[in-house]
Amino acid sequence: MTSPLLALPGAVAGNGVDAPVAAHYGSFNGEQRFLESGEGFVDLSHHDVLRIEGPDRLTWLHSLTTQHLLELAPGVETQALVLSPQGHVEHELRGHDDGEALTVWTEPGASGALVEFLERMKFMMRVEITDVTAGLALTWRPATGHRLVPRADLTTYAAATEPAAGLWAYEALRIARGEPRFGLDTDHRTIPNEVGWIGPAVHLDKGCYRGQETVARVHTLGRPPRRLTLLHLDGSENRLPAAGSPVLLGEKEIGTVGSSARHHELGPIALGLLKRNTAVDAELMVDGVAAAQEVLVDPEVGLHVRPRLR
Repeated sequence: MTSPLLALPGAVAGNGVDAPVAAHYGSFNGEQRFLESGEGFVDLSHHDVLRIEGPDRLTWLHSLTTQHLLELAPGVETQALVLSPQGHVEHELRGHDDGEALTVWTEPGASGALVEFLERMKFMMRVEITDVTAGLALTWRPATGHRLVPRADLTTYAAATEPAAGLWAYEALRIARGEPRFGLDTDHRTIPNEVGWIGPAVHLDKGCYRGQETVARVHTLGRPPRRLTLLHLDGSENRLPAAGSPVLLGEKEIGTVGSSARHHELGPIALGLLKRNTAVDAELMVDGVAAAQEVLVDPEVGLHVRPRLR
């Protein structure tokens, strides 16, 4: 759904799945700075939104996902995953409960497959799933995080919370924090341990769920097959690598690159999924661009830390 905020002065549309919202409004570096200062908001209204209601909603989703939801307090944002039996990430959702329903959002276009899965798993549970994307728009503010507003009020909301920042600014700050984006920084083989989702999206002190054995084994024994890495790119090339491009060590392919952006302080950066045993100080090439590594997922023990390597 194309955002009405693309009509704002200076708005330039994004690309691909992000085309319905603004990439920037004239100065993505300036937009990053005022987001970091706690000002403004970001239009994320192209994300899909679902409402899951019914008295069994939290116990039901608790049993299906990686997150502990039995005592989820109203208004508290949570992140959860649905895994395959082998522990691969199949779905990712975020949202909050209001005491009557859990409203969640997914990546643009990802809700259809999620709804199909959830409908198959309802059995006799008292839950109802409704796509409310047409009525609710997702936004983000530095001080309050994600917020859903009536889609019909999005222009009014923008005027009350200006200045607007585009998706390029939002993505640059996300990448710098080392936060993966489902479907862009992950693939069909990704397990939560590889991308730092143990903790934010995976609760280690809950009952069984599909794929739990893989998560527990890798967490206990360490050494996930791959590791999410922050790549600092050579800025002299004046371009960003295409998502999905191979990451090379010499002539050997050792991973792929996902999302990338130009950060106002760090310069060009990207997230890559690399083979675990790649030396952390190895110089790499990504789509013809030289890249240095900053560790996000510890290759030796599988614990999700971020050493001070700068």
